[in-house]
Amino acid sequence: MPEARIGIIGGTGLEQMEGLTAVQEVNLDTPFGRPSDAIVVGRLGDTPVAFLSRHGRGHRISPSELPARANIWALKSLGVERIISISAVGSLKEEIEPLHLVVPDQLIDRTRGRPSTFFGEGIVAHVAFADPFCPVLRRVVVEGARSARATVHDGGTYVVMEGPQFSTRAESFLYRSWGASVIGMTALPEAKLAREAEICYATLACATDYDCWHEGYESVSVELVVANLLKNVAVSKQIVQEVVPQVPRQRACSCGLALKNAIVTALGRVPTQRKEQLELLLGKYLNA
Repeated sequence: MPEARIGIIGGTGLEQMEGLTAVQEVNLDTPFGRPSDAIVVGRLGDTPVAFLSRHGRGHRISPSELPARANIWALKSLGVERIISISAVGSLKEEIEPLHLVVPDQLIDRTRGRPSTFFGEGIVAHVAFADPFCPVLRRVVVEGARSARATVHDGGTYVVMEGPQFSTRAESFLYRSWGASVIGMTALPEAKLAREAEICYATLACATDYDCWHEGYESVSVELVVANLLKNVAVSKQIVQEVVPQVPRQRACSCGLALKNAIVTALGRVPTQRKEQLELLLGKYLNA
């Protein structure tokens, strides 16, 4: 099976990654089902990367139906240590204009009913999630966006709503009162699962609209979102091209040890079937 060091999850409008060489498509099964689509493994320059279309090619899967556990598990099984996620968002701040980019540093979870952990059923783990994005990878993404001469905002809070409907005006004003920067539907549970899988995770959020709070702009619609997102696709791909070579080979963050002190169940009490199922995550701790 091919291996990759960096994973790229493409959101709406970003269903393929140009510039890859030595391309292979990998179809995987996981303990949590099949991922959104085949994973395209190749090289960007000298770096092995794995690309996954979050919603599937042709945009077949809604945010509420995304097989997030399967997606993260599949990337982990290919050797991915860092994930760069690209997402469409609405802006909740005047200064974040449509077509601007944001590399958020915080999340607020407003999703409902999405499986958000690999654990349970005989094993309990509580990973630290105070800072949901890898600080090292986040910094590299910010610098990559600046190198691509994009207008990028460094930091901000991303509200993750359930969808698939867009916000009501009352909700939009509520999130603004919280000081949130952008709103979207896909960064969670991806970020939580990446942390449990000990994968560094950062999001490049592409602002497509002002949600529905801004009286001077038309309310968000699919047509507006898609039109503006397509304008951002090219720059997003360019940023990825800038970022990948700059990612340090050795990890200096704590993401790779997220489970070290997080598993509170005595490993001897974990059902054998669960140990086998979660070997990809638990192996180094079970063997130790």
